Amino acid sequence: MRRPEAATRLALAGALGALALGAVPAAAREPAGTALQRAVDGILDRPAFAGGFWAAEVRSFRTGRVLYARNADKNMKPASTAKLVTTAAALDAFGPDDRLRTTLETAGRLDGLGRILGDVYLVGRGDPNLSGRFTDGRITAAFEELADALRGQGVRRIEGRLVGHEGLFKGDRRGDDWAWGDLVWWYGAEVSALAFNDNSADLRVSAGERVGEPVLVERNPVSSYYQVVSTATTSPAGTASDLRVDRPLGANVIRISGSFPLGLKPWENSVALEDPARYAATVFSEVLASRGIVVARTVETSSDPLPAGLRVLAGHDGPPLSEVLKGVNKPSQNLHAEMLLRLLGARLKGDGTVESGQAAVEDFLLRVGVHPERWSLQDGSGLSRSDILSAHEMVSLLAAMGRHRYADAFRASLPVAGVDGTLKNRMKGTAAEGRVRAKTGTIRHVNALGGYVDARSGERLVFYIVANHNTAPASEVTGAMDEVCRVLVGR
Repeated sequence: MRRPEAATRLALAGALGALALGAVPAAAREPAGTALQRAVDGILDRPAFAGGFWAAEVRSFRTGRVLYARNADKNMKPASTAKLVTTAAALDAFGPDDRLRTTLETAGRLDGLGRILGDVYLVGRGDPNLSGRFTDGRITAAFEELADALRGQGVRRIEGRLVGHEGLFKGDRRGDDWAWGDLVWWYGAEVSALAFNDNSADLRVSAGERVGEPVLVERNPVSSYYQVVSTATTSPAGTASDLRVDRPLGANVIRISGSFPLGLKPWENSVALEDPARYAATVFSEVLASRGIVVARTVETSSDPLPAGLRVLAGHDGPPLSEVLKGVNKPSQNLHAEMLLRLLGARLKGDGTVESGQAAVEDFLLRVGVHPERWSLQDGSGLSRSDILSAHEMVSLLAAMGRHRYADAFRASLPVAGVDGTLKNRMKGTAAEGRVRAKTGTIRHVNALGGYVDARSGERLVFYIVANHNTAPASEVTGAMDEVCRVLVGR
């Protein structure tokens, strides 16, 4: 949340930063009535979009000249394009090679019988990829690595507690103004410095062998931490599925009901779980048990300062930040973006809160010549319905990152039209395929797209386009954005 006393500082410093980096004055904008303006306006002015609002800006990367602008100074809800801000700030602060380390620590001694005489802390330091997604796909791969390291040291029993430590991050585990309906699913998962498998359980539901039989439910990981209760049955082929999956808030019981027809492709999704640090520590204790290491006491969590005298028993290094950013921007991963925001606060401001993360982001934006004084960002992912920002300043950010020392890593994190990420199935088979690298944004009645276009002429364009309050189907709105991209490619 923006601090009121920051407004004057932002305005003055932003103006100085903009002058230093050559911000675009009104005189540098393309004159009205150009072919590009007519073409884009013809797309955005269609009757289907009359009830909504568009904002957009297109700028030449080489000259900085604004080629198209529409409500570019008006604040709009950005949805997940807000991740561009968070990931740019994190890349600037930490660099593409930074790795986040999760450790096992204890003050207890290891005796001659293989017993650790004390508590063991599983210490989370903000790695959003504490799972097997960057190794061989085994979800518990990182925990297996840590358990094997303990066993290699002769550990057979932990006499104390196993404590999942999440003290690096402070404050609410969810963002301001997140919708209740989002909190059940992976994209609305709670935020913790100790996060495992996106703080979710992966489910796969398929039909039984015959009509009337229970559906088949596969879950990953299989853990005592959560329960799955299913009353769903198999229905005849060709009938509609009315499968329902729910998890009541405050509980880790996933309920599956309704019916699922024979022959239908299995339903797959991930359900968020409560208390992520306890989830991680519980699964780790189960991995320890599978390796013959007994935890004698309870699994607990803590956000208090770590005790003095701890030593590191083993550690796991996450992937480099350049890969983490791909895991944020290409699939539009909310939890990972929220963790990066809090990590910015922890490392740069000494306080792993949303507010400190936002202060660090503001400092970064001012340095690169962006004027965020009228923005209001409540989270790091864009899931909040209260986030607002302007197209003009978003393009300023994208232009600055295009010249940043880590520009290649930033561009590589973005979805490529017709190729991967959230743009994999958009602009495919058109002139824009492979020529547009851009972040998407989608929440109800909000669609956005921002990034870079490599035109056929060889010119690189920076663009941002966002629609708010449109009641037309989202496919029509995103289709119009894709048409705009094709126009830009042909420039």
